Amino acid sequence: MSATCSDARHLRTQQAGFTLNELVIVMVIGAILAAFAIPKFNAALSLRDDAWRDSLVSALRIAQKTAVSHRRLVCATVNNTSVTLNVASANPASACNSALLGPNGTATFATASDSQTTTGVSPAGVIFFQPDGRVTSDGAGVTSSSRTITPSGTIAIGIVGETGHVE
Repeated sequence: MSATCSDARHLRTQQAGFTLNELVIVMVIGAILAAFAIPKFNAALSLRDDAWRDSLVSALRIAQKTAVSHRRLVCATVNNTSVTLNVASANPASACNSALLGPNGTATFATASDSQTTTGVSPAGVIFFQPDGRVTSDGAGVTSSSRTITPSGTIAIGIVGETGHVE
């Protein structure tokens, strides 16, 4: 009977589960990993915002350079997630009537990867790049107009009205 009794005690001492020490160690390791992983995840998200800003700057610079090199009015339309460019078919002109084809074969030169992105243009409206490089408030080119474009999560983009320089 003593052999049976010791076997029964031995079975009772083998319980399934983790000890408190093991659980605490796993939680500490998880916290350390989270402390390193969360900043990396935030950095990856900010890179996505920076990519939209860089694409936006590139599209605006292409618009300005195309206006000067082709001696045509170029109109840039910026909305929350894309930039489209159109060009006048003749000079002088006060409106853009032809699509300026971008890298993907459409008038859309840049598209944000995040559909929830917000992009503000101040003052609002189409950006007119004149053949001399200036940015104006209308297609006729009467009044130079500096613009500020603010993509969400990144630094604002400035366009100098008198020179058309995108910064």
